[in-house]
Amino acid sequence: MGYVDVAGVAYTLPDGRELFSDVSFRVGEGAKVALVGPNGAGKTTLLRMVSGDLAVPTGAIARSGGLGVMRQFIGMLGSSAATGVPGGAEMTLAEMALGLVEPRLQAAGARLVKAEQAMRVADSRGKLTSSAQQAQLHYAEALSAYGEAGGYEAEVLFDTVATLILNLSWDECRDRPVRTLSGGQQKRFALELLLRGTDEVLLLDEPDNFLDVPAKRWLEQRLRESKKSVLYVSHDRELLNQTADRVVAVEGGSAWTHVGSFASWHEARGARHDSMEERRRRWDEEHEKLRALMLMYKQKSAYNDGLASRYQAAQTRLRKFEEAGPPPLPPKDQQIQMRLKGSRTGKRAVICEQLELENLTFPFDLELWYGDRLAVLGANGTGKSHFLRLLAQQAHGGGEEAGRSADGAVHANVKHSGVARLGARVVPGHFSQTHDRPDLAGKELIDILWRGDTHRPSLAREAAYKVLDRYELAKQAEQRFGTLSGGQQARFLVLLLELSGVTLLLLDEPTDNLDLASAEALEQGLAGFEGTVVAVTHDRWFTRGFDRFLLFQADGDVVETPEPVWDVR
Repeated sequence: MGYVDVAGVAYTLPDGRELFSDVSFRVGEGAKVALVGPNGAGKTTLLRMVSGDLAVPTGAIARSGGLGVMRQFIGMLGSSAATGVPGGAEMTLAEMALGLVEPRLQAAGARLVKAEQAMRVADSRGKLTSSAQQAQLHYAEALSAYGEAGGYEAEVLFDTVATLILNLSWDECRDRPVRTLSGGQQKRFALELLLRGTDEVLLLDEPDNFLDVPAKRWLEQRLRESKKSVLYVSHDRELLNQTADRVVAVEGGSAWTHVGSFASWHEARGARHDSMEERRRRWDEEHEKLRALMLMYKQKSAYNDGLASRYQAAQTRLRKFEEAGPPPLPPKDQQIQMRLKGSRTGKRAVICEQLELENLTFPFDLELWYGDRLAVLGANGTGKSHFLRLLAQQAHGGGEEAGRSADGAVHANVKHSGVARLGARVVPGHFSQTHDRPDLAGKELIDILWRGDTHRPSLAREAAYKVLDRYELAKQAEQRFGTLSGGQQARFLVLLLELSGVTLLLLDEPTDNLDLASAEALEQGLAGFEGTVVAVTHDRWFTRGFDRFLLFQADGDVVETPEPVWDVR
């Protein structure tokens, strides 16, 4: 069994700001420990430090046992949001699988791939040449090293997982580009591989993102049954409640541990904050008493030399008290204000007549009226995201060319038949599940707001800082979009929708990366939005704000249901 010990760890951002300090906690043998906290507080950074991806400049991290890591980008591989990931958009399933195994096997696998490519090149020039024979020898050595590192046992595991998730043998799918898999399939593949693997410690960053509700329930069960020690980040309240033995809250520039389940964490957090406020109140009272005493002796010693020693003693006592410093105040709750406005459109906002998404659905009809709130439900891979992209593409009348929605996102053509059109004055804005915005990745937030675009006015520096502050992003103003945390990216994309004057919100899993405060702010923003909302979601809590439900079934039928339907395959 493995464990993780984190002791006195601190991290400073490149711009000199301290992200967190004095973070200490333990993931015991077989424990399931959840990292929670606001977006941008440092949860992913902590995981990267534990995994060894980031150096630990202050403090120490000790680990025992093999370490399996599922990084945050799993589910977004093949999109521009995964910029910098080895393999890029053309990464194969085999490369992704090797990236999830132990380092020794990763290195042996990479060596084997390189040797095989070199042998093919040499063979193409003549199999009997000395270079070809040398390449064959190197390939044989790489193959032997791969076997010694456990490569053949790993391929048995790869085959088992490929059969479970894709219903294909490993030989049939190993060279398949990861971008051809849905985000949910990528996540399920990675999770199955890690949970079935030999590593005793798992680090999982947002493991539930991209999963439908049956898959989330599967994950909950597997985590409860697993004997592995697991440290994970999640914002799904149901999953946290079902799986966490203890909760480590990263907030206020440090972290604290709640030894209990997520169900009792909110109450414990409230009690902790009350206690911190009480300690601070007592410190302030004692500070005021010591200061008053020092001033009193200062005044009296001015005309009584015998009190000079008492005045000096009072000064010393006050100085030492102040040097020790006050106890910390509880961290401030986020005050995110999403002012999604919208405006009046024609009575009919969306009209679909015998719409059929190629190789995904049978023909279906749908009519949305101004002000409707439609939740699009169904299993992964049934066409829900394609449906949203098709509606976004109608910004310029659809057709064979790519369309650009009001928020500036570009949408490639979605193959379909039948009719999908928008009503009068309907301006669509699209929120991508993968935050796939190559046009924003290398730009600073303040620069994006200053430049504006066709639908979004240019904002002066002061005005830009004000709107960023409403989204708790003012400190990230000069950060590039691609370097933000997943939740910060999500909040900024919602801000662009707010500024772009959209009247139809097309939201693809908008709460996946949002912390609790951000998700609640989005719900409040949608409640005040004067327009139509269509959201793909697997968030059982989020759907409470919707009044219509469209179910994409696994057999290709698309039907409207009176209530949310979660038990789908």
